[in-house]
Amino acid sequence: MLLAQAESATPLLSVIASTVLAAGAFVIVRTIQAAMAADPDDDDDWRHDRIRISELRRHSLIFRWLQPLVQGLGQINRRVFRDSLPGITRDIHAAGLTRFWTPQEYLGTMQLLGGLLTPAYVYFGLELAGPPGLLAGLAAGPATVWLLRRRLAGRAAHRLFRIKQRLPFLLDLLTLLMEAGSTFLQSLHEAVEEFRDHPVGVEFGRVLSEINMGKSRIGALETMRDRLDDSEITSIVGSIIQGETLGTPLARLFRTQADVLRIKRTQRAETLAGEAGVKMLLPSVLVMAATVLIILGPFVLSFLYVDLME
Repeated sequence: MLLAQAESATPLLSVIASTVLAAGAFVIVRTIQAAMAADPDDDDDWRHDRIRISELRRHSLIFRWLQPLVQGLGQINRRVFRDSLPGITRDIHAAGLTRFWTPQEYLGTMQLLGGLLTPAYVYFGLELAGPPGLLAGLAAGPATVWLLRRRLAGRAAHRLFRIKQRLPFLLDLLTLLMEAGSTFLQSLHEAVEEFRDHPVGVEFGRVLSEINMGKSRIGALETMRDRLDDSEITSIVGSIIQGETLGTPLARLFRTQADVLRIKRTQRAETLAGEAGVKMLLPSVLVMAATVLIILGPFVLSFLYVDLME
């Protein structure tokens, strides 16, 4: 009887899965058609934000095809996830993504990607696990959004680590160039060229571009500090800004801050080395217990075998 019920339920689950997949495909096709048929000149946001939109369409395939949905979700995210948007903004800048992204629209692209994959999750969940797979498929969509958000945070943290890793060398190069007679702008230009393939060179390249466009050195450094929003970089840039305000020679400032960064790196390495001993305690105990069992196990089994034989 149970077998007959299972056989009768299988076609129903297949129909449900096919319906969900067809509905998802229909929504995708209709959305793409609407995006392609939309006239950008009729949109006030496009008219006043043409450069940003064109850059996003060039960088993001999802934004290019699903721009109306991304912007609609952005309006919703601005109200619903208001507290989370500053963190997303910081991670977007720290990860080195294009500055034309707004946090609500970037979150909208992640939500769209999770929503587009949900029908496939539901279909395969029903095919593989039946009704429990339906719940798993529905939960996989929000999980995809969460994983994309964590991936963005991970990219930001890794890029900040690389910047702090190479920042002392860039400051040393600035010091040597300025002590050799170069001006600050000349030294910064040479340093940016030297580190042009590294994130630290990209960030200071933006500082150089802003200075060349008329912004003051303090203003450009403050913009970089706010853009990266890292406590260690904020401390270093803040010290440079304070020295610039007080008239301290920049070469001396750069040398001092490079030494501070190296000291902090040494302290961080010592801290990690101290934590490693504590973290290795449990694995060491498990390895020792396993070793004892391997050595004493045959003797214990032999005694037990002899007792059972008697």
